[in-house]
Amino acid sequence: MEDLSPRPGDLEAIETASRDEISAVQLERMKWSLTHAYENSPFYRQRFDEAGVHPSDLKTLADLAKFPFTTKRDLRDTYPFGMFAVPREKLARIHASSGTTGKPTVVGYTQKDIDTWATVVARSIRASGGRAGDIVHVAYGYGLFTGGLGAHYGAEKLGCTVVPISGGMTERQVTLMQDFKPRIIMVTPSYMLSILDEFRRQGVDPRESSLAVGIFGAEPWTNAMREEIEQSFDMHAVDIYGLSEVMGPGVANECVETKDGLHIWEDHFYPEIIDPETGAVLPDGEIGELVFTTLTKEGLPIIRYRTRDLTRLLPGTARSMRRMEKVTGRSDDMIILRGVNVFPTQIEEQILKCRGLAPHFQIELTRAGRMDNMTVHVECTVEAAGEEARAGSAKELAHHIKSVIGVSTRVAVHDPGGVARSEGKAKRVVDNRPKE
Repeated sequence: MEDLSPRPGDLEAIETASRDEISAVQLERMKWSLTHAYENSPFYRQRFDEAGVHPSDLKTLADLAKFPFTTKRDLRDTYPFGMFAVPREKLARIHASSGTTGKPTVVGYTQKDIDTWATVVARSIRASGGRAGDIVHVAYGYGLFTGGLGAHYGAEKLGCTVVPISGGMTERQVTLMQDFKPRIIMVTPSYMLSILDEFRRQGVDPRESSLAVGIFGAEPWTNAMREEIEQSFDMHAVDIYGLSEVMGPGVANECVETKDGLHIWEDHFYPEIIDPETGAVLPDGEIGELVFTTLTKEGLPIIRYRTRDLTRLLPGTARSMRRMEKVTGRSDDMIILRGVNVFPTQIEEQILKCRGLAPHFQIELTRAGRMDNMTVHVECTVEAAGEEARAGSAKELAHHIKSVIGVSTRVAVHDPGGVARSEGKAKRVVDNRPKE
């Protein structure tokens, strides 16, 4: 893999500013954001008043802890436009979640917000090793999902050539990569594995492809999966983070020269880590739930948004801004199986240890009587498709899960292609337990 470290003059001044300089920018912008939310969003005015706080109470960054949290339920309860802080006609664009678990969460952007979003995504692509003139293959979904258009506008802002293929049509994706020779791909990591399968199905060596950088986000993924992708494609695999409620992709990104956690673009997004149970702010270095406050957003300012993502904050390395560790899971998709906390990423790590298994899996939860059970559905590799090999792989994976995670689980090893593929976010957990 080539050295993609930034060249002199590549970085914005804020990326190498001192902590004091960054904190000064944050305090000034946080005062504006709180005031903007209070004066222009009836939702936030009511919330602040109920909590007995006013924007003028913010004297230091630590004073943010006095202000109430915002949750996904708040966006659903105010559906569709109840949390906006500008008149609807001032919005340049609206995005929304799929709404598969209830009402969708709707977010809106002014033109200034769109420009800010493009700026932080461009910064993220550059941190990943992208440069003006690169061809960027965007295989995130377009539409109401923020991934596709977020990546698209950021790549254009950086001066790249964008191939807006979106998700699906995997065979065509590989064909166009062979024809257009993109240097960068932006896609969910689970769908990248489907693209890898298609390369091999077509008899094309993925290591001979033009890809030098993959920018992966929208779902948790492990360093083991990073190694799998990097070795398969001879490319850099870099993590991008974001969520629509806060902005979309581009809230934080790894730097390709270190790959040691995602640098949060703290001039636009202020992070906190809290205890998920008590809401108390935790010091840097401790694992807890990630909370964000937007500092420059006009259309939908977000104050202390509980992301449900579990991580910790670390000092800056390649950039001055603090890093967040790779998300280990979410406080609301954590599986509690017979008293043991289990995250899908932990299962993935164990699968990648087994040579006879492919990294496609789903976790099925069932209940027999009063006992919850977990079945890991996984695929064998073509080379290990025999009955004896499958049985050995199932036994090996069950052993790893029991010894590392601490739960007993059934393992069902399917034919290659036997586990449902995803063209967007992977559906890792299927809960077939009877509803209470």
